[in-house]
Amino acid sequence: MSARAGHLPVLLDTILELLAMPAGGTVADLTAGRGGHAEALARRGGAGSRVFLLDLDAANLAFAESRVRAVDGVEVRAHHGTFAHADQAIRAAGWRADRVLADLGFASTQMDDPLRGFSFQAEGPLDMRLDTSRGETAAELVARLPEAELADAIFQLGEDPFARRIARIIAERRGRAPIRTTTDLASAVVAAYGARARESRMHPATRTFMALRIMVNDELGALRGLLTALEQGGRALASGSSWLQPGARAGIISFHSLEDRLVKHSFAEWEREGLGTRLTRKPAEAADAEIRANPRARSAKFRVFEFGTESAADR
Repeated sequence: MSARAGHLPVLLDTILELLAMPAGGTVADLTAGRGGHAEALARRGGAGSRVFLLDLDAANLAFAESRVRAVDGVEVRAHHGTFAHADQAIRAAGWRADRVLADLGFASTQMDDPLRGFSFQAEGPLDMRLDTSRGETAAELVARLPEAELADAIFQLGEDPFARRIARIIAERRGRAPIRTTTDLASAVVAAYGARARESRMHPATRTFMALRIMVNDELGALRGLLTALEQGGRALASGSSWLQPGARAGIISFHSLEDRLVKHSFAEWEREGLGTRLTRKPAEAADAEIRANPRARSAKFRVFEFGTESAADR
């Protein structure tokens, strides 16, 4: 990782191997981040290749675009927006993708910036928006959600067994004063855990922060939109009207069991319906050496689907 990029792309060697970027091909990196994956794929594709960059974070998108444009002979397009509508954005560019990549994590630059509100490690505004130009902040969400809905979200999205108590403490505290900062929220969660906070393997607020981030950015809704776009693209290959090229490969990196479950089930269903084949029966994961160098890679799971090819069961 260069100091300027401020982020290590996860599973980079595995992605290059499994996506197998063709010479002169077109890749759509739908979560451009700091451009690490896209730059490596562009170099693998070489002169004549094309890179479509998409991201909700305008600053990261601009950084990634500048980084990939430095690769000789590569054409670059960038689009600020959600990957839920990636197919529309790529069609508007008049391109068709040979390779599609979506990294459902977030950049270290986002996590480490207190002003973004993703982390409880330092005090900052309780924001959590990937796109800071629009939408509801986590503070606004915490202020308006009924206690029961807040508890359900923390339990379902954060999988925290103390969700009911956490929601109750948050409701009590916001009744006295607004919860506006990351430390306000973290303090409420620690109070809900009580003595258990000292025994917890992870910081007690970890799951609550994750649940709110998923809600603020509608991360599961966006993923469902992307999976729908990929499925429709796969079905349209026969008519030649797809935003995907025949033999296109789509790779998705997930960091949460709910995300991975959606990807896993979609890929398996597409294979059963004859849209192509799963190249990863089990998800590819980071090796010990990568985890030591980049602990955030620990929970990464990478699955790849190739469209327009026979499944192993059909061969």
